[in-house]
Amino acid sequence: MSKRRLLFKRWVPEWLIKIILFIVLLPSLVLFFLPLANVNAAAGNLGIETYDVYFCVVLFYAGYTSFFSLERRFYSFLAAKEYFIIITLIQIATSYVCYQTQEVAILFICRFMQGMAFTMTVNLSLSLIFNRLHSNRARTIGYSIFFGMLICMIPFNNFATAELIDSFDFNLLYKWAMFSYAPSLLILSVSMNNNRLTDKFHLEDLDWASFVLYATALVLIGYICVYGQEYYWLEDPRIYLSVIAIFFIGLVFVLRQKNMLTPYFNLSVFKSPNFVIGLVIILVFYLCRFTLGIATTYFQTVLKLDPIHVGYLTLFNIAGIVVGVVLSCAYVLQDRPIRILWIFGFLFLLVYHSWMFFLFNSQANENHFYIPLALHGMGVGLLMSPTIIYVIVSVKEEVSPTAAGVCLLFRCLGFYLSIALINYFDLFSKSKHYNTFQQQLTSFNPVVKQVIAKQANAVIHHGASSLQAAKLPNRFIVKAIQSQSHIRFAMDYYEMISWMIVFTILLVAVFPYLNQTFVKLKKNIPAPF
Repeated sequence: MSKRRLLFKRWVPEWLIKIILFIVLLPSLVLFFLPLANVNAAAGNLGIETYDVYFCVVLFYAGYTSFFSLERRFYSFLAAKEYFIIITLIQIATSYVCYQTQEVAILFICRFMQGMAFTMTVNLSLSLIFNRLHSNRARTIGYSIFFGMLICMIPFNNFATAELIDSFDFNLLYKWAMFSYAPSLLILSVSMNNNRLTDKFHLEDLDWASFVLYATALVLIGYICVYGQEYYWLEDPRIYLSVIAIFFIGLVFVLRQKNMLTPYFNLSVFKSPNFVIGLVIILVFYLCRFTLGIATTYFQTVLKLDPIHVGYLTLFNIAGIVVGVVLSCAYVLQDRPIRILWIFGFLFLLVYHSWMFFLFNSQANENHFYIPLALHGMGVGLLMSPTIIYVIVSVKEEVSPTAAGVCLLFRCLGFYLSIALINYFDLFSKSKHYNTFQQQLTSFNPVVKQVIAKQANAVIHHGASSLQAAKLPNRFIVKAIQSQSHIRFAMDYYEMISWMIVFTILLVAVFPYLNQTFVKLKKNIPAPF
C-alpha cells in the first residue's frame, strides 16, 4: 500500500477520501470573499467605510498569495493529520475573533491569517486530491471543478447569505463559518492516520525573510489600490510613502531571489513569452470578472432591489459559470487550440458588457438582466481554468511551482487593479455627470415640474400635508441626480471594459505568434499546485 494511501485509515474507501478533502476545502472557499456578500452590511456592522471592507478581502488575498510558495515546504514539518487539524483550528479561532471584535485593526489581522490558513488548506487538499487522479482527463476535470467553485464563491455568497443578513447582523456569518468547520474537524480526526507526506523539514530552513518582504509589498499595493482614491493618491503622504516602500522592498526581494540557491521565485519563468502572454490574459480577465460588482450595486442603489432579490439574480450568473466550466473542460480534453476558447470567452464578456451598457437606466425591469448575467458567467467559466492551465504548462516542469505562484500573484493584482479602477471611475465619472445633471434637473425644468407636481398630488392624496409635499422637489431632484450619476458611471466603466475586450480579442485572433503558440501548448496538462 502506498504512502499516500496510509494517510487515511484502511477502512476509508478511495471515493470517500475525495469527498472528505472536498468537505475540508469548501468552508475556506466560502470564507474567501465573505465580506463581499453584502459590503454595506459588513461596513455597517463595525461602523467602518466600504473601503475597509474591500481591504479585508485584499488582506486575505495577500496572505494567500504571499504564503503560497513558502507553504509548499512548510507543511512537511508536521504530519498531514496534525497539519489539517491545526489549520482548521486556526480558521475557527480567527472566525470567532471576527465574530466578536469591534476593532477593525484586529479584523484586518485575522483576515490576513485566514488567507495564510487558506493557502495551507488549498495546497494540501489539492495535493492529496491530485495524487489520486492518475489520468490527464481526471486532472483536467479536477482543475475545472476547483476553479469553477472558486469563481462561484462571490455570487454564491450573495445568494446564500442574503436572508441571513436581512434577518440578523452581518457578523453572524463568521459564527456560521465557525460551525461549518466542525464537520471537517470531526471527519479528519476519525479518518486519518498520523503519517507524514515527506521527510520532516526543519522550519529554520524556510525563507521567512522573502515571505515578509513579499507579504509587505502585497499589503502595501492593496492599500494603495483600495485607499488611493480616498486619499487623493500621491497628494497624501501615506500613499506616497507606500509607493516608495514598494519600490525598495521589490528591489530587495528581486536581488534576494537572484542570489539564493533555492529562491522563493525562480525569475527565469519570465523568459517564456507564452508565460507572459498568459499573465496578461489573466489580468484582463480579472478586470472583466469583477465588473459584476458594479451591476449588483446598481440593482440595489438604482433599482432598489433588496439583497434577497439580488441574490436570486446572481443564480443566473452561477448557472452561466457552471455551463462555461463544463464546456471549457470538454474543450480542453479534446486537445484543441486554447486560442479559440479565449476568443469565445471574451466574446461572451463583450456581449455582456455591451448589453448591460444599454440596459442601465432608472426604470429597468429586473427580468431583462437574466440573460446578460448568464453570459457573464459563461465567459468567466470558459476562461478561468484553461487560462491558468495554460500559464502553468507554458514553462519547464522544474519551475512550474514558481509559475503557479506568479499566476496567483497576477490574479491577486487583477483583483487589486479592478478595485482601483472602479474607485477612480466612481469618483470622477460620478462627479462629472453629477454637475451636468444638476444643471439640467432643476425645479424650473418643465418635465421635472410636471413629475414633481404629479408626485406631490399623490402623496397629498395618501394623507401627507402640503408642507411635506412642498419639500418633495429637493428630495426628488437629489435622488434623481444621484441615480443618474451612478448609471452614467456604470455605463462609462462598462464602455471602457468593452473596448479593452475588443482589443484583447483582436490581439488573440490576429497576432500570428499567438496563433501558433496556442496550438503548440494545448498538448500539455498541468501538475497540481
